[in-house]
Amino acid sequence: MLVKTYGSTVLGVDAITVTIEVNISQGVGYNLVGLPDNAVKESSHRINAAFETNGFRWPGKKITVNMAPADMKKEGSAFDLPLSIGILAASGQISDGDIENYMIMGELSLDGSIKGIKGALPIAIEAQKRGYKGFILPRENALEAAVVDGLDVYGMSTLEEVTSFFRGTYDPEPERVDVDAIFYENEEENYLDFADVKGQENIKRALEIAAAGGHNIIMVGPPGAGKTMLAKRISSILPPLTLQEALETTKIHSVAGKLSAHQGLMTIRPFRSPHHTISNVAMVGGGGYPQPGEISLAHNGVLFLDELPEFQKTVLEVLRQPLEDREVTISRARQSVVYPASFMLIASMNPSPSGGFADAGGAFSSSPAEIQRYLSKISGPLLDRIDIHIEVAPVNFDQLSDARRGEHSSVVRKRVISARKIQHERFKDYKHINCNAQMDSKCLDAYCQLDDKCKGLIKTAMERLGLSARAYDRILKVARTIADVEGSEKIQNPHIAEAIQYRSLDREGFLHN
Repeated sequence: MLVKTYGSTVLGVDAITVTIEVNISQGVGYNLVGLPDNAVKESSHRINAAFETNGFRWPGKKITVNMAPADMKKEGSAFDLPLSIGILAASGQISDGDIENYMIMGELSLDGSIKGIKGALPIAIEAQKRGYKGFILPRENALEAAVVDGLDVYGMSTLEEVTSFFRGTYDPEPERVDVDAIFYENEEENYLDFADVKGQENIKRALEIAAAGGHNIIMVGPPGAGKTMLAKRISSILPPLTLQEALETTKIHSVAGKLSAHQGLMTIRPFRSPHHTISNVAMVGGGGYPQPGEISLAHNGVLFLDELPEFQKTVLEVLRQPLEDREVTISRARQSVVYPASFMLIASMNPSPSGGFADAGGAFSSSPAEIQRYLSKISGPLLDRIDIHIEVAPVNFDQLSDARRGEHSSVVRKRVISARKIQHERFKDYKHINCNAQMDSKCLDAYCQLDDKCKGLIKTAMERLGLSARAYDRILKVARTIADVEGSEKIQNPHIAEAIQYRSLDREGFLHN
């Protein structure tokens, strides 16, 4: 008897339907074809033990299972459940009448309990797109999958529950999630506030501009100046995720298995801060079974690299292409996987190995040769892709002892949101552009027009600082954001001047400050 069940495999952040054909005929043996990996091949042992524990029998005949499309690799233990249901239906132990209307995924324990899987959200989206009536999956992934409209999601805990469901003796209510309620009620309450930071008003201004336009920023200053403290508070001024951004972000974390059982939808922008010992693969993604890396987990959020020169140079260099293209392609012999990587890079570093600037003197000064070796890990092309460079000076005693609190993050965030609304209206007809930092050359020509005075100012800066064409584009983007924050329709001379100021910390500047 031939029975078909349906599962799914995840490729990148999208899912592809897999048809599992189970045929039981005269003979002996178990044959599984369709490019299964070892985890899928071993499923027969888990399924057999689960059958015995739950009162089912392993058919004493020839079992042939084909997983189509047969030329695509099938990976992971999540195919245990659809394989077991297919075998039970083909052997007549449960009815096969309604099975074809459901997507089924889950890993089986030997006692028949169902363990969680990765990628439940993209699989649910694929099931809804393909018109399946429902999706049966582990209970701990039910909230995540229930985010998808137009699909009945049933979270199951055991094989017995699934078989009873198809027998008609168990009729659970599908999981329901009010996406709007989750999205708007779970907004982050920030315990980190800009008001906690003493002084550093120019750095707060630079971070506000970065947040308003989605710009990358690097902070350079001695230890204890407040670089890390400031960077960790940028989440408190970023605009909230849109529903589309929340779904994109949740899909990536779902594929990586980073969502908890009680988390249906990510409503807070991710803030990723990897240690400087991180490898290339962990940063950009990859591995034998390609998984998203830190830059993709930071999609629609922040990637914070503290002590930038301490990272391996090769790790920093692999960031160059994703910073420009806002996605990363991982190629393997049989397939290529594309992960989104539209993140905001915040980096911090000391100006020298000792922590001080070259002219600081005393025990904290380093020789020019030591500084050169220290900075050589940061290439010019990488620095060129960072829009805002800012020097963080130490805070003096008067500022530290001042009892008055600075401007609260909530106030700054309102200005950031206002600027983002202007950009949203500006780019509403552009599919892949959401903020000024993402503008391409056509958008720069359309929205960053300069008068003669502004052109003269930026020309002088480029000649004196030796800036590249990419740096010119970055200055225009930052100036456009400053104008948006100020509520100005046109870019004016002060906006250009401030944007140029944020490009002044080049490699030579580090050495001679």
